[in-house]
Amino acid sequence: MAKYLDVHPENPQPRIIDSVVDSIRKDGLLAYPTDSCYALGSRVGSHDGITRIREIRRLDDRHHFTLMCANFSQLGQLVHVDNNVFRAVKSATPGAYTFILPATKEVPRQLLHPKKKTVGVRIPDHVVTQTLLAALGEPLLSSTLLLPDEEEPLTQGWEIKERLDHQVDVVLDSGDCGTVPTTVVDFSAGEPEILRVGAGDPTRFE
Repeated sequence: MAKYLDVHPENPQPRIIDSVVDSIRKDGLLAYPTDSCYALGSRVGSHDGITRIREIRRLDDRHHFTLMCANFSQLGQLVHVDNNVFRAVKSATPGAYTFILPATKEVPRQLLHPKKKTVGVRIPDHVVTQTLLAALGEPLLSSTLLLPDEEEPLTQGWEIKERLDHQVDVVLDSGDCGTVPTTVVDFSAGEPEILRVGAGDPTRFE
């Protein structure tokens, strides 16, 4: 059964955050809130975490996973960012955007798009997520908690606990969460291509 943890949205309790970090480091799978909607998260190098996320969401190998980063320093270790792209991405972070970029060798091969060798990265504008990332000290492998054949992500912690009780290890609840996933911008070819219009304003990249 999943552990259900209710955390304060503005002042997350350290003991709760530490408990979540401990679970992640033991290859646990987490359902957690972000500045767009709920997401599934695991340790970047966790083969089990990747497999479980793929099974829950029924994802194929062309799916772009996202690496949730605390700051630009972390992001820069995972993807190649030239000067023009740097300015565009920097101006939109933190925020509800996911950027597709060429991955560095720091990213495990199983997370990469098989042909493009790209990966998604983002820096969230969410107190609980940022507190969790700071305590973890490394990026978090992440994917929107959108179940197969459903049009909108799950938004309530108790419902996630109820429906995924035997598929995730921890449900972190900080109150209301959005239903709109991030806006996805592909910079892998140098120029921005909007792959999905979501919570972030896409007009800055048009």
